This record gives sequence, C-alpha cells and structure tokens, in this order.
Amino acid sequence: MTAAKEKWSAEVTEHSNAMDLEDHVFESDDAKKIAASLKRSAEHSHRRKAEPFQSAMSMLNFYINRAGKKLPATRKKVLENAKDELRVAFGREKEG
Repeated sequence: MTAAKEKWSAEVTEHSNAMDLEDHVFESDDAKKIAASLKRSAEHSHRRKAEPFQSAMSMLNFYINRAGKKLPATRKKVLENAKDELRVAFGREKEG
C-alpha cells in the first residue's frame, strides 16, 4: 500500500470541512482533557458544518474508527470515556 493511501484519514482531517483540532489532542491519557480540547475546537472552528457537539463527537468517533484494531484497549477506553466527558461538557446526558 502506498504512503498516500495509508494516510488518507490525515488528509481528510486537514483539508475537509472537519473542524480544526488542537495538536496531539488524542494523545492525552485524560478523557476530560480530550473532551475539553474537542469542545474548544468545535466552538471555535470555522470549518465545521454541524453544531459544535455533533462535530466534536464525530471527530472523536472518526479517530476511534480509523485506528480500528490497531488501537490498544487502554487507549480505546480513554477515548470511549472521552465521549461521556464530551456529553457532560456540552450538557448532554451520558449514555447508559
């Protein structure tokens, strides 16, 4: 597989109407920090099409889905917890 095909998701993130993200947002081990960063980005981005909550959640899901089976269980847990923290940050109810 060529390098270009392997990195298509990075290209989508940078050049689509996806919102602008802070650097290294998904590398934190703190779900609250990830959620807060996504919330800030969603509220300040001029490249998003949907409302801030939907844009932030979509970006988080996009990252999780692109990582797929290569995402270690510990990272996936942090990112899944970030979904709940994102809901709290936007005043939505947690799932479950």
